[in-house]
Amino acid sequence: MPSIRTAFNHACGCVLPVGDAQIYVEEAGQPDGPPLLCLHGGLGDMRDLNPVLPALAQRLRLIGMDFRGHGRSTLGSQALTYALYQSDVIAVMRQLGIAAARVLGFSDGGIAGYRLAAANGPFQVLQLAAIGAQWRLAADDPALPMLQGLTQDDWAGLFPNALPDYQACNPQPDFARLLQAVKTLWTNAQPGNYPGETVRAITAPTLLIRGDADELCSLQELAALQQRIAGSALLNAPFAGHDAQRDAPALLAPALAAFFG
Repeated sequence: MPSIRTAFNHACGCVLPVGDAQIYVEEAGQPDGPPLLCLHGGLGDMRDLNPVLPALAQRLRLIGMDFRGHGRSTLGSQALTYALYQSDVIAVMRQLGIAAARVLGFSDGGIAGYRLAAANGPFQVLQLAAIGAQWRLAADDPALPMLQGLTQDDWAGLFPNALPDYQACNPQPDFARLLQAVKTLWTNAQPGNYPGETVRAITAPTLLIRGDADELCSLQELAALQQRIAGSALLNAPFAGHDAQRDAPALLAPALAAFFG
């Protein structure tokens, strides 16, 4: 019996047309298993979630997509919003013939997951696990100045391999344009971008996860979110930062396996 792939490798997927963008989609895990949609963070790609996927791959059909402009997807001409990410996900799932799935989202992917789970739309979220994902943006959010001031040099210093990898894999690489588009997304406090109080409509079983040292998603904010999602659970991972799935995979992987199991 051939072995299954336990992570995304950016080598064996396909490109789907969504509006004026080309969205890269790839699958791993158990082809006949229940689908698990994997949504990555800002300025990353589907491989953000690879550290925890081996624990899920034996039972679940893993579906990864690169958001517009990220990874192997083109940016298109529309301004990035979480509503656009939501509609892109729905369009991709429709083309794959999937009307309902579990969702695992990191950071921006988790925010899109909140929107998908709160909506009474054509795509049903059966379970949602969100890692380091904020649900609203207050005018005095302590992370706002850092997000507004982020430069390409800052990103290269934080993640030395990120820019060369992006340049090598993106079909229309323009990191300066992508960075500006993502910063605008992050700092857009207009109603209808972040899910805000619409999260109260989420009825799917929900697991909220953050690293204890996450400076972008505070424990207070995630606790406030837990109060708004009936029956949700909160996992605060010790000795982990914003990328909790990278910092503490030995803790997160079995927790996610148990949740999705």
